[in-house]
Amino acid sequence: MKTKFICLILITGLLFTGYSVANTWKVTSGYTDLGFKLFSELIKENKGQNIFISPSSIAIALSMTHNGAEGNTEKAMAKVLGFESLTLNEVNQGNKLLMETLERNDKKIELSIANSLWLRRDMKFKTDFIKRCKDFYSAEVSNNFSTEAINGWVKKKTNNKIDKIIDRIPDNTILYLINAIYFKGKWQYEFDKKKTVDKDFHLLNGSKKKWPMMSRGGKFNYYKGDNFQAVSLPYGDGSTSMYVFLPDKNKGLEEFQKNLNGKNWESWMKSFQMKEGDIILPRFKIEYETLLNNSLSSLGMAIAFDQSKADFRGMCDISSGNIYISKVIHKTFVEVNEEGTEAAAVTAVAMSLKSVAHQPPERFHMVADHPFFFAIRDNKTGTVLFMGSIVEPK
Repeated sequence: MKTKFICLILITGLLFTGYSVANTWKVTSGYTDLGFKLFSELIKENKGQNIFISPSSIAIALSMTHNGAEGNTEKAMAKVLGFESLTLNEVNQGNKLLMETLERNDKKIELSIANSLWLRRDMKFKTDFIKRCKDFYSAEVSNNFSTEAINGWVKKKTNNKIDKIIDRIPDNTILYLINAIYFKGKWQYEFDKKKTVDKDFHLLNGSKKKWPMMSRGGKFNYYKGDNFQAVSLPYGDGSTSMYVFLPDKNKGLEEFQKNLNGKNWESWMKSFQMKEGDIILPRFKIEYETLLNNSLSSLGMAIAFDQSKADFRGMCDISSGNIYISKVIHKTFVEVNEEGTEAAAVTAVAMSLKSVAHQPPERFHMVADHPFFFAIRDNKTGTVLFMGSIVEPK
């Protein structure tokens, strides 16, 4: 039987207050929808492979880029990001508050978000564009336009988990807008290493693979949906959780993933209830890299990649040619073990110049010994920081 599971890692912060509350929730909702739509596109491109992305990292990098877009390009980006009903200032204010709310550094949960702009020295970038990226996204701005400097920044901001994002800088590239997210969380209740044993993990092709499987019993936030079961595994004080979704063996991951969307996600998040049970989960470590050009184009952002039609006049003064997005590179890392989870993500947007009272409930038993989906979510803001599917633990 082909089997799989999905894990979602979500991080939640403090409740929003004041003027930006509604706007921040709209930003968060837009990011969640974008994440699931991108994930669906990547499933098509990466059939039978592990996938792990950070919707938050992608959305923040694109939000900075959105500040330089005009005309139909701005409208297309706003639609894909879910910002159609908001002004640019409202979007920026919402992002600023969201990032301030998400970041934390305590004994059990560390979450940092960093942004940067890397400018080619011979180009004249608009002051307003640079100022918005600095004021609202706390972006570091540098003219050290080199692979060594950019990759060094990436390595530092991801705590050495991602050591580079670019191999070389093409001659016509004039700017990189980069977001980096680093997360490290210790389980609220750790898995006992003594209970980790090698068991069968069922692969998509019907074969089995012996792999270290962690196990823990107790009370969990649990949900039994149609053809799947799900459990929430909290970190630290419970403000951040990993949500593991295990499809029934007779349905499988592919069938489950057809129902992954923002609407279903919000409904599922409201359906978890405390229940006694057991969870068996593989240890795993995944590194993932993808180019998002095709996926974002399919979702409606094709104009931003068009060398002739893209409109980023709000970003830079040029006498001839046209500025467009040449690449959106996304790279991630995640490791899950008995102590907790460490994850990192980097998104680089390359801008180039075309010059050219009931009976006691039955105890649940959840064994993630086949492909599954998972996400890391911020439980208070609802922000999905990372999401992925594991078809083969490595």
